[in-house]
Amino acid sequence: MIDHRLHVLRTLAENGTVTATAAVLHLTPSAVSQQLRLLARDLEVELLRPEGRRVRLTPAAHIVLRHADALRLQWEAAQAELAQHSAAVQGTLRLCGVSSALATLAAPAVTALRTAHPLVEPLIIEEESTDSYRLLLADEADIALVLPGPDAPPVTDARFEQTPLLTDRQDLLVAAGHRLARPEGVHLLEAADQAWIVKKHNNDSYPLLLAACAAAGFTPRIAHEVKEWYAVSSLVAEGLGVCLLPRIVPLPQHPVVRVPLLGEATPVRQLLTAVRRGSTSHPVINAGLQALHHTATSIGT
Repeated sequence: MIDHRLHVLRTLAENGTVTATAAVLHLTPSAVSQQLRLLARDLEVELLRPEGRRVRLTPAAHIVLRHADALRLQWEAAQAELAQHSAAVQGTLRLCGVSSALATLAAPAVTALRTAHPLVEPLIIEEESTDSYRLLLADEADIALVLPGPDAPPVTDARFEQTPLLTDRQDLLVAAGHRLARPEGVHLLEAADQAWIVKKHNNDSYPLLLAACAAAGFTPRIAHEVKEWYAVSSLVAEGLGVCLLPRIVPLPQHPVVRVPLLGEATPVRQLLTAVRRGSTSHPVINAGLQALHHTATSIGT
């Protein structure tokens, strides 16, 4: 119902170049340029001005985006109000987010949701947090389970409603027999001389590790770039390094030890739910949010 070219313009405003916008939207750069030219023609205003290798939005483009955000909010409210006329909570609920949150929170929440509302059909998508926000804006997801990080929209971003879901403590994962495998716990600074295992790119865990180590007073030496928890645990078990393991991630079946971290700077992950602003009153989305928050409350950390 809302012109897709407005979403293209919004994506360009966030990414700065036609090439980056095309990559995010899975379009060719020429298709992005053509859509924006046609939008400018239809609106009879100039939307973009070249600025080196980038483009700069004109004042008219910012006006268009401001009204586009208002239109999107109104459309979400309209969809929610229409859905409330149904006698039952029904429809597809699309959840996206990081793997650990999907496994520990989304899976049991979806089971409870389908028990309470059999006509709800869930669709679960694994993505890192930055891409989860993108899926929300592209209307390819309804609820995102995200970790706020340096590339995440601020909580003041008018396009989203972001709500705290769970505070997830992080532990140190070491090989069995490691000098830091102490059940009473260790301070993170004691692991400053260790090799660390974490994937640097497209991985929410990396900025969290950097922030935790900086707070403890050191910069980690990344020895191996691995992301999937089972593979990370296998490397840790072989003595190739250590890692931070979120409390909600089950301990893999390897000879490894989960060591509690002590001190004031104990690292945690803050899990949030994010939805498009105005959509929380939609019966399906509201039921999904309630199921997620109930599951988070029952788990704790």
